[in-house]
Amino acid sequence: MDVPELRYLMVDGHGDPNSGAFAEAAEALYPLAYRLKFASRRALGRDYVVMPLEGLWWADDMDAFTAARDKSRWDWTLMIMVPDWIGEDMVAEAVAQAAARPGPPRRLREVRLGSLAEGRCVQTLHVGPYDAEAATLARMHHEVVPGHGFRMTGRHHEIYLSDARRVAPDRLRTILRQPVAEAQPAT
Repeated sequence: MDVPELRYLMVDGHGDPNSGAFAEAAEALYPLAYRLKFASRRALGRDYVVMPLEGLWWADDMDAFTAARDKSRWDWTLMIMVPDWIGEDMVAEAVAQAAARPGPPRRLREVRLGSLAEGRCVQTLHVGPYDAEAATLARMHHEVVPGHGFRMTGRHHEIYLSDARRVAPDRLRTILRQPVAEAQPAT
């Protein structure tokens, strides 16, 4: 599939997604996403649905995802998609409003508005616990991508369709996406 350029609220991190840093990053995104939704509806007359949490994942050695599952070596960017009419000024105002409230999210000021242009991608739906993704990722990275004449580019992308706080691990639904390009012919 071809994915167009999309805009996101983004915050970066490193390490195990079961860590406090990961939770703090997610906690910083949601208040801004909802403030922007309500500001858009109120000021612009344009409403939209707050999209699910997404994550970009990478490591110096991508086997850290499939073979070793060494979460301490993972880098990530958590994201929530926003419409293209949401501008830097609206984000700055939402950050200021959220920061003025008692007990603002710790990583609030690290959130930025950014774009992601993935282009051609291979993706699949994974049903089950996040820790059971390794076999699906290995198949995607080592069989599907090269088997269709592609090579991996960009960062591994996940879209979390289920709320892990409310859904049993064996019923979690996650889109696994990998940007690709045509494989270079052997010379």
